[in-house]
Amino acid sequence: MHANAIISLGGMMNNNPEDINEKKNNPIQFTDEDELLDIRYDPIFKAVFTKDTPASKGALSGLISDLINKKVIVQAILTNEPPIESIFDRCIRFDIACKVETGELINIEMSYFPNFYEPMRLEYYVSRQFSRQDIKTISKDYPDLLETYQISIIGTDIFFKDNTLVHTFQYYDSVNGVSLGGKTRIITVELIKTEKIVNKPVDKMEPGEMWSVFFQYLTNREKRAKINDIIKLKEEIAMAGETLIHITRDEIEEARLTTLLKNELDYQSGMVNARRKGISEGLQKGHDETIIAVAKNALAKGYSPDNIHEITGLDLETIISLR
Repeated sequence: MHANAIISLGGMMNNNPEDINEKKNNPIQFTDEDELLDIRYDPIFKAVFTKDTPASKGALSGLISDLINKKVIVQAILTNEPPIESIFDRCIRFDIACKVETGELINIEMSYFPNFYEPMRLEYYVSRQFSRQDIKTISKDYPDLLETYQISIIGTDIFFKDNTLVHTFQYYDSVNGVSLGGKTRIITVELIKTEKIVNKPVDKMEPGEMWSVFFQYLTNREKRAKINDIIKLKEEIAMAGETLIHITRDEIEEARLTTLLKNELDYQSGMVNARRKGISEGLQKGHDETIIAVAKNALAKGYSPDNIHEITGLDLETIISLR
């Protein structure tokens, strides 16, 4: 399952300058035969960017920096809030919630199968995150509030009917063309739009474009050379690649279970809306059809039934019947 990488970057963030230069000049490379895990799936995405290793931390800091256009270093991965007794109520709302060294709070997640209410959901949670900041002291005031970011990498849908890959939303008076100048930011990346940029020369790509192509085409063997070119040029993406090939089965299973808990609220919200519209049966049917389509596609790409079961939750009997 793991790639036969030509060179590992295990010590990339080592303090020895000679070692760092050697690693940069000899980045990890994937071969056409490598069967790579799909980083667009929530459990894999979370496992890659939350490991307690220099490579994983460097990859996460690089990804966030490139999407918010501001150099940051992730200081801590935050636990879910609020702390609650029920295991289902403790479900992780986002793949990754973190704080950077300058204090800003950032949520980032991979939404491979986003629901139609994704934009409203992003607005709700960035508002909650922003209001968590404590200014109830005599030494703080509203101007002391820090910027707060909600980042959603969207896998299978296009929400904004333009050609822009990365959107950054702020409060804005659309009638008079005036910005409120607030401190909340919602950032979306629509991976489907990479189809128009994947053949662009790597040295002409923006950082956000590199990450998007990496996410979207990592498992596409026909684009393996493009992925390797990106890894050569972008050190933080090389770190993500290094972390990916060292993910263990136990880590995948733990992340998958976490994702199942995270999806509980999304499912509940979707069913509430469906009941309001009288289409709950249609919603469930659509969800089931999507999962079946993913399983069929994974079988066609050579994934084993066990791997597909881990990713989709489908029982093995159903998966085998799809062959």
